[in-house]
Order: sequence, then structure tokens, then C-alpha cells
Amino acid sequence: MKTPSKIMTIFYFMLIMLFVIGLSTISTRIWGGKPEQPVKPDTLMIKKDMTIGQFGQVNALSDKVLKDIFDLKAKSDMEKKLDEYGTINEINSRVTERLALASENATKNWIKIPVKFGFWFAFLLMVFILSKKQKITSKIRNRLLFSAVFIFGVIMGSDPGPMGTVKDAIHLYGTAHAIFPPRMIALSIFLILVLLANKYICAWGCQAGTLQDLIFRINRTDMRKAVIGRQIKLPFVLTNTIRFLFLCGFTLAAFFWGTDIIDPIDPFKIFKPMYLGLFGGVFLFILFFAGLFVYRPWCHLFCPFGLVGWFVEKISLVRISVDYHTCIACGKCAAACPSTVMEAILKQDKFVIPDCFACYTCREVCPTDSIQFSRRKRILPPLDHFNTIKKGLEKGNTNLQNTKKGV
Repeated sequence: MKTPSKIMTIFYFMLIMLFVIGLSTISTRIWGGKPEQPVKPDTLMIKKDMTIGQFGQVNALSDKVLKDIFDLKAKSDMEKKLDEYGTINEINSRVTERLALASENATKNWIKIPVKFGFWFAFLLMVFILSKKQKITSKIRNRLLFSAVFIFGVIMGSDPGPMGTVKDAIHLYGTAHAIFPPRMIALSIFLILVLLANKYICAWGCQAGTLQDLIFRINRTDMRKAVIGRQIKLPFVLTNTIRFLFLCGFTLAAFFWGTDIIDPIDPFKIFKPMYLGLFGGVFLFILFFAGLFVYRPWCHLFCPFGLVGWFVEKISLVRISVDYHTCIACGKCAAACPSTVMEAILKQDKFVIPDCFACYTCREVCPTDSIQFSRRKRILPPLDHFNTIKKGLEKGNTNLQNTKKGV
């Protein structure tokens, strides 16, 4: 197949970005365009001798909101004093929590969310069936990635997404000491998917992750060589350290300053571009452009769910493993893998295995079908497995050359 030119690769990149931004703008308007960031309650005016009714008037809170916050049973309860419900600090905390939860609830489209999860389950099941039948090739992979971007990002929007279940949960608790139950349910579902089948939701369902994956692969030839520049594999110790420190910084900012440092540069906002400022737009353009050369840069360097999912991934029931009885140690799987994970899985010589996104590139190139995505347990390779095979191949090549020379 003809190798794509550098100009065409840049053209495809720009086309994908314009496609996502343009159609996402239309899709957002259709869905209603609710902002993802919950409204932070204003500073409350509280005096101990206030009645609940007076408190509501001063802070522009409706009777319905007051009824929910203070569990009022009758209209006469509006004349109760605030000090009946605790100290000023306790009341402030209670009101802030309830308003934050109400704001969270108001930003959610409760029709779209269950529909999106339904599509997720159906799509992931389809990919799993294709993988079991070993039908995922480079062309089919790109089509699946494009479909995921289009369905879960362009059409269904930025919310919900795996990252938000961790990011927004930390920010909400840090600012209002509140826990939003629907988000915890979504997080549990995503983590169960990781537990069942590696980082399957990240690999094939996450709208921001699949967009990065697709961009990375348009800069690859059929021989898995970069069309533009060089595609590099960052050391996992570097990427995971940055990701851990970034999550720590995000958590500290949320708890001490009530700030969401991810929000301005949230990659999921590419599917809701009207809420993306100039700084965020420039950052995301650089991020996705970097994705031509580095595999899933946001996932490896910044994503909170990526880090949490990586821990759960250690005990996944179904994951990539190698059969060393048939493995010929050719190294094609490690070379074709877009990150450093396959080399770690293949040789099992690293204390920590990096993120595996179950993209099946390793299985696609394996000449002996030694790689499986199954419940098979990962085991250590036989002692000196790679050196023994290498010496055997070198000896075989030497004998073949001697035969040709008539020795």
C-alpha cells in the first residue's frame, strides 16, 4: 500500500480536528449546551438570629431549595431560627453541600447518560467479540476508533467520561465536602470494566482517549513507521511520576483553594468547544498535535482515571499475556506496541508493568499467535528464553549460509 505523504498526514489531522470541533458544536446545541462545571455557591450571609425565611431572602434561595436543605415539613417551619439547625459553620457546610449537589444534578442530562452507557456496553461487547475472533486489523482498528470518537464524543458529548468520574468527585468533595451518588455509580461501572477486561473503557470507549489514539495512528505507515518525524515511547517511570504529581497538585488545589486546575485544559471539552477558552484551546491543539508523536499523551501524563485505572488493571481478569512455548522472541510485538508496555509484558523483567490499552497491535503482528487477550495468567519467561532463541536463530542462519557455500 502506498505510504501517505507528510502533507496528507497533516491534512488528515486538521480534518479530524475540524470535524470534531464543528460537529460537536452543533451536537452541543442540540443537547442543550449545559456547562459541565457545576456552579459554585456564592458566599452565604448567615446570622444566628435569622429565621429560615429571612436566610432564604438574603441569599436568594427559593422555598423549594430551603425545604430540601432543612427538610422542612410545613410552611410554618420557615419561621424557625437557624440556630435550631446547628452552629453557623455547620449550617454553612450543610447549605454549601446541598447547593453543590443541586448544581451537579442540574448540569446532567438524565436522558443522554443512560443512553450513552447503553451504547458503551454494546460497542465494547462488539469490540471484544471481534478481538476474540482476531478480526482487528489496522484498518478495522482505525474505523473502530473513529466510530468511538464520533458516537461517544461528537454525538453524545463530553459528559459523562471516565476521567470526570474521578476529577469531578475530588473537586466536589474538596470544595463542598459533598459526594454525588450518580457519579460514584458511574465510577464503579468504569472500574468494574477495568477489573473485567483491562483498560477496555479507556481503549475503546473514552472519547478523548480514542481521539488521541486515532491521531497517533494516522502518523503511522502499514510498517508502523512514523510518516512525520519520529514516534517516541516515553519511559513509564517518567510518565507515571508526572501523572501522580499532577493528581496530587490537582487534589491540593481543590481542597485548599477550591480550584479545578484541569477544567481550563480539559481534553473532553474538545467535544464542547464553546466552553473552551483561548488558553485551553491552544493547550489542546498542542496536546493533540503531540499525539502524532507520543501515544495518548493526556492518558499517560495527566489523566486521573488513567492513574486510578492503572492500579485496578493490576488485577484485571482478562488481559494480554504471552505463550512462551510458541513465542520465538522475535520482538515484533514490543516494536509494534505504541508504548513500552508490551516489552514489559513480554520479558516480565520490570517491577512495574505500564498501562496496557488492549489495542491488539501486538497480536496483529505476532507471527506465531503467541499473544492472547484472555484469562490466561501472565508467567515469567523460561530462563534465558530470549538469548537461547537468538543463539539458535544465529546458528541456523550460519548453517544455512554454509550450506549455500557448499561447506
